[in-house]
Amino acid sequence: MKFSLALAALAGLEVTAFGRPSTGVQPRAEGTITYVDQETGFTFSEYKAAFSLSANIVFRFALPSNAPSGPYNTVIQAVVPNQLGWIGLAWGGNMVRNPLTVAYPNGQKATVSSRWATGHSTPGAYTGATYTLLNTGNKVNGSHWQFTAKCAGCTTWTGTSGSVRISPTGSSRLAFAYSTGKAASPSSNTSTIPVHDTPNYFTNDFSLGQNPNFDALLQRNGISAASDGVVFVDGPL
Repeated sequence: MKFSLALAALAGLEVTAFGRPSTGVQPRAEGTITYVDQETGFTFSEYKAAFSLSANIVFRFALPSNAPSGPYNTVIQAVVPNQLGWIGLAWGGNMVRNPLTVAYPNGQKATVSSRWATGHSTPGAYTGATYTLLNTGNKVNGSHWQFTAKCAGCTTWTGTSGSVRISPTGSSRLAFAYSTGKAASPSSNTSTIPVHDTPNYFTNDFSLGQNPNFDALLQRNGISAASDGVVFVDGPL
C-alpha cells in the first residue's frame, strides 16, 4: 500500500487540538495515556504520533471492558492537523492484509473509508470493517480536523498467517500513514488519494481505553449498539 508518511514518531510532543488528557493520567512505556473525552463520554487510550518536530496526529481508541473472546466493536477518534490531506491507520501494524482506516476532511466533517491492501499498491474497498460516525466528535477548527467513529471489524481479521485478534487488554503495534495531498473526491469514501512512501509505527496499550458502559455511550452518541452499518458524510459505501 502506497502511503506518504512521516520521518519518525517522536515521544512527548504536545498538540493543541480538541481537548487534552485528563488530569493526573499516567503515561505508559509505549507512550500511551488514558484520555477521557468530555464531549462523547468515552475513555480512550491515546497515542500522539509525531510526523514533524512540531506536530502530531492524535490517535484514540475506546473499547468495551467486557469485550467477548471473538470480534468486538471499538471507537476510533483521530485529531489531525489541517496541513494533512488524509491519514491512514493499519490495525495489523503493516500496510498489507489487515483493516485500513483511511480518513480525509470533507467540509466541516471527515469522510472515513474502509480499505484493504494485498500488496504495495493503492488499497481497495474493504467490506469486512464498517464505520459509523458518531453524532458528536466530528468537527473542524482553524488548526485541526477530527473524526470519531464506531468500527465493526477492525479488531479481528484473517491475515497472511491466519486469524488475528487485537487483545482489548494488551498492547499491539499499529502503523500509520499520511499525506499533505488531498483526496481527489473528499465526499467519496472510495476516492483516490495521493501516494506516499514508507509507513511509520507505534505501540498502543488498548487496556487504557476500557469502557464498562460502552454500549450506553454508543447510544448516547446516536448509535445503536447492534447497528454495524456504515455511515459516511456522503452516505453508505
